[in-house]
Amino acid sequence: MNIIKIGLIGNGSISESHLLSYQTNPKVKLWAVCDLNEERARKTAEKYDIPHVYTDYHELLANSEVQAVSICTWNDSHAEISIAALEADKNVLCEKPLCKTVDEALRIEEAVRKTGKMLQVGYVRRHASNIAVLKKFIDAGDLGDLYFAKASMIRRLGNPGGWFSDKERSGGGPLIDIGVHVIDLCWYLMGKPKVKSVSGNTYSKLGNRSNIENYDFYQAADFDATRNDVEDMANALVRFENGASLLVDVSFSLHAKQDSAQVNLYGTKGGAEVEPQLSIVAEQHNTMINIEPQITQPAFDFQGSFQNEINHFVDSCLGIIETNSPVEDGVEMIKILNAIYQSAAEGREIQF
Repeated sequence: MNIIKIGLIGNGSISESHLLSYQTNPKVKLWAVCDLNEERARKTAEKYDIPHVYTDYHELLANSEVQAVSICTWNDSHAEISIAALEADKNVLCEKPLCKTVDEALRIEEAVRKTGKMLQVGYVRRHASNIAVLKKFIDAGDLGDLYFAKASMIRRLGNPGGWFSDKERSGGGPLIDIGVHVIDLCWYLMGKPKVKSVSGNTYSKLGNRSNIENYDFYQAADFDATRNDVEDMANALVRFENGASLLVDVSFSLHAKQDSAQVNLYGTKGGAEVEPQLSIVAEQHNTMINIEPQITQPAFDFQGSFQNEINHFVDSCLGIIETNSPVEDGVEMIKILNAIYQSAAEGREIQF
C-alpha cells in the first residue's frame, strides 16, 4: 500500500478534525506539524506521534519527505502558504475559505496550473454522507432542474471572537466563515451554474454581545471580547445565468429565538431539505409525497464528514480519484463572497 506523508500547518481548533481523520486513514503517516505556538505544536506531535515540529512553515515545506499539507491557519495566510506549498511540490488541502480576495484566489489558481500539483478546498459539507445520498437522486434527474435554493445558518450568540472577529485576519464575519459552507453546498448541488449577479446586505448592529451571561458558546483560542470589526449578519440573493437563484442569510449575532440551520433545494420534479436533516419531496400519481431516506446519518455529521473529506484528499493525492473540490471552485466562491460584501458596501447589485 502506498503511504503518503502529511504535514499540518496551523494547529488551531479545526486542525484537530484533520489530525483525527489522518490518524484513522491507513494510507497516511503524519510527518510534520507547524504552529507559531511551539508548545502547542509539540504537544500535538507527542499526541499523534509526529516526528517533525516547526514554527516556520517554510521549514516544514523544505522537508522533502512531506508530500502533502493541510493548511489550517488564519484566512489571511491561506494564499501565501498555499502558493508556497504548491511551489514546494506539495499537494494542498486548504481550509475554507480559499483566501480573502479574488486577486489572491487567481494567484493560487495560477500556481496550481504552473506546478501541476493538486489543491483541494476544504468544503467539508460536500463530503457529508447525506449529501452523497442526495447527489445520487439529483444526478439521476429525480428532482428535475434545480431552479431555487435557500440556505440559512443562524447563530443568535455565536461570534467566536479572536481572529474570527478580526477582519484583517478573517476577511469578514459569518458570511465568509459559515456562509461559505452553505452557499457552496447549494451551488455544488445545483450543478455549479455560472453566476449572473449578486445583491447583498451586511449588518453590524449588535457586536459580539459579550455582555450576555449564562449562555455558553464556542470561543476561539485567542478570544478577546474587546475586538470585533466583522459583520453580525448578512443576507444575499445570487442569480445564475441559467435563471436559477439562491437566497441566503447567516449570522453570528441576532435576536433570534434559537440557533437554526436550514438548507433547501427546489426542482421541477421534486425538492430536498438538507438541513436540519435530509428529506426528499416528490410527486407521484398526482399526489405529493415526502421521502425520508433511511440512512445512518440523515443530518450533517461533523467528524464523519471530515473523515470523508480527508479520505477523499488522500485518494486524490495518490491519483486514485480526482478531487471534487478543485481550486476553480474555490475561486468562484471567493468571487461570490467578495461580490456580496461589495454589494452591501455600495448598496447596489453586482453584475458578473
